[in-house]
Amino acid sequence: MKYFNHNSRENSSPEERKAFSVLFGVLTPSLLLVLSVFVSQLIPSKAYAERLKDIASIAGVRDNPVIGYGLVVGLDGTGDQTTQTPFTTQAFRTMLKQLGVSIPEGATFQLKNVAAVTIHATLPPFAKQGDKLDITVASVGNAKSLRGGSLLLSQLKGADGLVYAVAQGEMLVGGFGAEGRDGSSVTVNIPSSGRIPNGAIVEREVVSGFSQGSHLTFNLKRADFTTARRVAESINELLGPNVARASDASSIHVTAPMDANQRVSYMSLLENVEVTQGEAPARVVINSRTGTIVVGEHVTVRPGAVTHGSLTVSITEQKQVSQPNQFGQGESVVVPQSDLEITQENNRMFAFEGSTTLDEIIRAVNQVGAAPGDLMAILEALKQSGALQADLIVI
Repeated sequence: MKYFNHNSRENSSPEERKAFSVLFGVLTPSLLLVLSVFVSQLIPSKAYAERLKDIASIAGVRDNPVIGYGLVVGLDGTGDQTTQTPFTTQAFRTMLKQLGVSIPEGATFQLKNVAAVTIHATLPPFAKQGDKLDITVASVGNAKSLRGGSLLLSQLKGADGLVYAVAQGEMLVGGFGAEGRDGSSVTVNIPSSGRIPNGAIVEREVVSGFSQGSHLTFNLKRADFTTARRVAESINELLGPNVARASDASSIHVTAPMDANQRVSYMSLLENVEVTQGEAPARVVINSRTGTIVVGEHVTVRPGAVTHGSLTVSITEQKQVSQPNQFGQGESVVVPQSDLEITQENNRMFAFEGSTTLDEIIRAVNQVGAAPGDLMAILEALKQSGALQADLIVI
């Protein structure tokens, strides 16, 4: 199979130039689909191959967070206590003023049915005016519950301070709470936050760099030199030499047509290219908060010896009453008495054989009989001694 090199069109024959113009000039989606099916038949599938769209993102095509502030009304007495949240009263005054309602200066409110909230959402790439967004609403005051409330019209702004969407709608709250007169209460889930499906409307589009420039840049989700090289090679095998170029362990630059319609069809072909990712480095990940330990592939252990034991110190406090003599002038007092007991386990040293597979490592640590907390200390000691041939990551 002969490939078309767009960088050497001057030295190509008229037939090659014509074929190149078809590929980058008047290529229709239907022809592109036929080409992709044809190429998929010629290139054999690789084991554990993944599509490029699953392992990489496109530079300039990204989500954008938006945030806003607003009021939720219609609550059943579970709103903010305005004496402790003055910003709720301030926002309520501003809203009434915009609606043409004049409020006397110095007037106080008991807004038990109103709560100040923040609204946040994610603006997806290529979002157009009129598209709907799901939003999350959360109380910023001391409202007990937002159940049954309605969010009033609120603006959602981006990091640049511009308004990109407006939000309004009825709250969906998954949690609830109940409180008795004696102070006892029961709370299920989180009643102070909720969701509004399709609660925001996009008002401003975010300019995307997808259709700009003469190149597309794929950024790998996991930087790896081997994967970057394989992505560039797979694209060059499909479209010709020098079409794709890996600049580092994360980015691959691909020459693309300038026409937006052709670029969409071109991208449809590229994102389905299958690539076998490079193997990840040998790592042992430890979560010190939950006690979770994950041992990755290619982790090896050199021969060593481990002893696992623990020293337990128990202190028991007892109180005794000390009484004076019958004719004495003293007073009875409570005297504490402490009993101290030290227990140390008599564990023998365990020979840690050199392991080359994950199963052997798991079998070895199970023979040690260590709990997750103790196993963390053993793995750290093995790393310090140079026996553990892997990166030890503690999160």
